[in-house]
Amino acid sequence: MSRVTSLSRFSLTAGAALALTACLEHPIKKVLYDKSSEAQENVAIAINKDVDILFVIDNSGSMADEQALLAKNFAAFINVLEAEDVNANYRIGITTTDSGNPRCPAAQTTPEGGKLVLSSCLGRVDLGDFSFDMDDYAYACTDVCNLTDDQLQIKPTETAYSNGEKAPRNWIERIETVTNLPDDVTTVQAFQCFGPQGVSGCGFEQHLESMYRALALAGQESSGSNYGFIRDTAILSIVFITDEVDCSHNDKFKEIFTTNKQFWEDPDRPDATSAVCFNAGVKCDGAGPTFARCESANYGIDGSVDVADADAVLQPLSKYINFVQNLETQKQTFDLNQEVLVALIAGVPPGYEDGDKDIVYEDDPDPDQQDLFGIGKGCTLPNMMDPDAPQTALPPVREREFAEAFQVGDDRNLFSICQDDYSGALKAIANKIRDQIKPACMTKCVKDVDPSDAILQPNCQIFEDNLAAMTRNEIQPCEEVAGEWIAPAGETACFAELIDPGTETPSEIDNMSEECVLEGYNLEFLLIRTGAAAAGTTISAACELSPNPGNDCPML
Repeated sequence: MSRVTSLSRFSLTAGAALALTACLEHPIKKVLYDKSSEAQENVAIAINKDVDILFVIDNSGSMADEQALLAKNFAAFINVLEAEDVNANYRIGITTTDSGNPRCPAAQTTPEGGKLVLSSCLGRVDLGDFSFDMDDYAYACTDVCNLTDDQLQIKPTETAYSNGEKAPRNWIERIETVTNLPDDVTTVQAFQCFGPQGVSGCGFEQHLESMYRALALAGQESSGSNYGFIRDTAILSIVFITDEVDCSHNDKFKEIFTTNKQFWEDPDRPDATSAVCFNAGVKCDGAGPTFARCESANYGIDGSVDVADADAVLQPLSKYINFVQNLETQKQTFDLNQEVLVALIAGVPPGYEDGDKDIVYEDDPDPDQQDLFGIGKGCTLPNMMDPDAPQTALPPVREREFAEAFQVGDDRNLFSICQDDYSGALKAIANKIRDQIKPACMTKCVKDVDPSDAILQPNCQIFEDNLAAMTRNEIQPCEEVAGEWIAPAGETACFAELIDPGTETPSEIDNMSEECVLEGYNLEFLLIRTGAAAAGTTISAACELSPNPGNDCPML
């Protein structure tokens, strides 16, 4: 959670309640009393309540029931993030698995290609997005959503790159309990309309490529839909919901879906099936029909295996792992312990997340199904349209290995899509995010400058720093008004010193978190901001430390 360095201030990441990070467009303020001279050493503090969450939702023809369940159960996810002891400052972006394919005419599937989408599914019902193979799946939207786009007008907000200019963004946002949604609309209600993506997307799903493009576009000024979505120091969580395997292909070899039949399950067919996606990216041990294990592999255009990344017909898995690992490394320059969180709700059997079940890779006994997908089902789920014809979900390999590359702790981050309630999975995913949110404990014992009573009186000063711009602004203390901390008039950020480990003061708003108290610290910071932070901003603080920490902080 923290690390010690050598100078006379400590730094905070720009998280906390969109808390702190950059009023750098203002001139440097004159400091009446610079407390830096009393600070003996620099202590880095990791604090982050900012969370950026990307949902990559499969919008192919078999996903109606799953999209409806995701929307129906979404409260289990958001209730964790909005709990009083969490109050995460979150952004939620949504994209689909459709990034195009030679087998999917762009005019018919309108691939998102990683663009964040934010529109009511009711409008997409009218456009025919919930129709597939002559069947109407509008219930996946209408059973959970009753708000039109006119009723879901997004309020203008700013980003780290907008220079204070506000505009409607293509994501749901909640900062310091204030959302960018209409006043009478909750995040759950909004997601229940924004989440269902329809069933008209390409059936050659590109989960990993869509994720890659969505995150890459977030850093590109030319992207009107994504730019600014990812915050430098925010916790990043990526959630995939799908019932098929990844088909992120290399455009140089797109003929594997048209004229080159090397990876077709049945070369006598007139067209390629999704079996190409499995056969061109996965190798399995054993002759079948049941395989000891299956893992991702690079195949060349001639079917040779373990070729160089540049020669692989599907995009190499390393492309995506390295890309997200780089994002994680960048975030760790602000918070050494921050980790990107990746989760799947996919074709694994129920109980896989607890280790009670394992994925079985085996050929499908039905030749038609084997011809379509190249592998047998990973799990089975009910079909709301036809109970006598249950749907199947395919066992993930490339997506699984990608998720496992970012596994945090011992818990598996893969959950079964083959269940009638996703509440448990969504709650578990949200709790992983919650575990990353840390209070701003001061990790050295702070001096009590007025020892006449038992209540700590610290001597601290907090600044906003941006090394690239060579600017520094002092952050003013918050004011207590009607039992709440608020920024002084004219200030866009403020900090409060939490000094009560229990019941030493009559007020509750100065109470320290249980985590800081259990660690033996005697001071915690609460940092509050009402606007977006400039990119690259960090927070530093100078505190006078106790000359007798053994006495003042005996548990530290």
